[in-house]
Amino acid sequence: MIDIKFLRENPDVVKENIKNKFQDHKLPLVDEVIELDKKYRESKQEADDLRANKNKISKQIGALMAQGKKEEAEEVKKQVTEQSKRLAELEASEAELSEKVTKIMMTIPNIIDPSVPIGKDDSENVEVQKYGDPVVPDFEIPYHTEIMEKFNGIDLDAAGKVAGNGFYYLMGDIARLHSAVLAYARDFMINRGFTYCIPPYMIRSNVVTGVMSFDEMDAMMYKIEGEDLYLIGTSEHSMIGRFIDTIIDEPDLPKTLTSYSPCFRKEKGAHGIEERGVYRIHQFEKQEMIVVCKPEESMEWFDKLWQNTVDLFRTLDIPVRTLECCSGDLADLKVKSIDVEAWSPRQKKYFEVGSCSNLGDAQARRLKIRVNGEDGKKYFAHTLNNTVVAPPRMLIAFLENNLNADGTVNIPEALRPYMGGQDMIK
Repeated sequence: MIDIKFLRENPDVVKENIKNKFQDHKLPLVDEVIELDKKYRESKQEADDLRANKNKISKQIGALMAQGKKEEAEEVKKQVTEQSKRLAELEASEAELSEKVTKIMMTIPNIIDPSVPIGKDDSENVEVQKYGDPVVPDFEIPYHTEIMEKFNGIDLDAAGKVAGNGFYYLMGDIARLHSAVLAYARDFMINRGFTYCIPPYMIRSNVVTGVMSFDEMDAMMYKIEGEDLYLIGTSEHSMIGRFIDTIIDEPDLPKTLTSYSPCFRKEKGAHGIEERGVYRIHQFEKQEMIVVCKPEESMEWFDKLWQNTVDLFRTLDIPVRTLECCSGDLADLKVKSIDVEAWSPRQKKYFEVGSCSNLGDAQARRLKIRVNGEDGKKYFAHTLNNTVVAPPRMLIAFLENNLNADGTVNIPEALRPYMGGQDMIK
């Protein structure tokens, strides 16, 4: 959510940003919210003036009564009563206008960074760099579920009976590999100076609307019936929510946290052959990283965060590339985003395994996460998040890139301590 003052003073900049995100249907909202904000400020000013005047003349009543001027005191009382009625009307109007302004402001997209490429959708995202040599072996690589089934490592049929499509049972060495990757990712981030955290897996609605747009909320979140609670779609939600309504002393920044959690997603509209198996599912586990920092440091942290994911995948012998998300592919709160994609030898292309985002002060503004500057002035922090690793999707890349012709799977050296010393799954 951008600053209403910025919108008021720079409506053309906000409109141009909306056009760059190909959301022209939102253009009328800028003028609408400016008019509503004007009415709100006028109503607030009148109410403030009335309160001051009401307090002033209320003091006269006692003095008049003490002087025996009852009739004059009664006249003043009538003025107070009339002003009280008007004040009640203004306060109701003020609340209504404030709610309308906030609702519109939460749908107007954040101002994207000037470095973001302009494009309509993800087909116009821009490759930044490749890491590692993508290899296509001289033997056929089966679909990932077939690889898992050869190790008796997955049961989709039973999961379908128990929970429906989009769920799975992982077993044996495949389940162990899944847990090993998460444990390795946890220690990888701790060794890079991040504090490990296990957060709540449910959050309240005010946190949900603080960390994501309404469109994302509708497409992703599962609501707990009868309660003001949602299952998290990623631990970023509760990790950023941890700082709601807080004032952080500037010397205590940055806050660098890495968190483990299960994640739950509706995956509305998911379809296609590559979404069979464990590619696109309703339940998965993830190691995440988040940063809360000073505004001037957020781009530096942005580069550090996506580099962490690249480095981790390279230690597991998986070629990756980074992809700059274009303007039309950015969610409304994001200032800039880079996807990390892993090489799929079977598909002979890359696919997304992580996403790094700088949200500027959008989440902090919604959640009231402020910093107490050393000069005594308070300002909104910047927040960032990035996927460290998210199996079981990451397992697809791992199995395909470490598969041998005889059906065995190599275990890279970095992961062997988490697999009981095994150098191969047979």
